[in-house]
Amino acid sequence: QVQLVESGGGLVQPGESLRLSCAASGIIFSYNTMRWYRQAPGKERELVAEITGLGNTNYADSMKGRFTISRDNAKKMVYLQMNSLKPEDTAVYYCNAARIYWGKGLLVTVSS
Repeated sequence: QVQLVESGGGLVQPGESLRLSCAASGIIFSYNTMRWYRQAPGKERELVAEITGLGNTNYADSMKGRFTISRDNAKKMVYLQMNSLKPEDTAVYYCNAARIYWGKGLLVTVSS
């Protein structure tokens, strides 16, 4: 049984940073491309960033330079470091494995 459990969300002020974590179990983690998606209120879910098993990364244009995705294959963890957060980054963030498996999501709110 595959499980993806996100942690690290919360309320921050504009300009601050936050790191999201996702713990994976039940999959051969190092083989899978891991992704972070987000869904803002009233909007469709969108890809934030992805990282292959070898560590190659790709980002949505609006996140480039501010967000960094990383992974630890030994710990079966994937991370999303988010810097210079903006109110428009407010969303539920989801961890995804292989485009198939999803975490429950966690809320990130950027507000003063």
